[in-house]
Amino acid sequence: MKASVAIQCLPVTENDEELIRVVDEVIGYIKSTGLNYYVGPFETTIEGEDYDQLMDIVKECQHVAIRAGAPKVSAYIKVVYEPDGEILTIDRKVTKHHQER
Repeated sequence: MKASVAIQCLPVTENDEELIRVVDEVIGYIKSTGLNYYVGPFETTIEGEDYDQLMDIVKECQHVAIRAGAPKVSAYIKVVYEPDGEILTIDRKVTKHHQER
């Protein structure tokens, strides 16, 4: 992997149920990209080979939230990019910490 992006999408909504619905729409879009992703309680991390593709996904997340009915959306983003190497993958960072349920 060459790049990783963590995005926390925070739509303005009338209540928690609506917040979850809009965020679920955004996560559904991220799933549809076919890239490796990890949904956490505060943000979703996406990784891929193409930095520009990841930045386009970040941009589209905002559009998805607005189309889902949010009048306003804020996003907090973290990016790791190493064009000539390999980043630490999601699996390498967190798999050992997952609990069996």
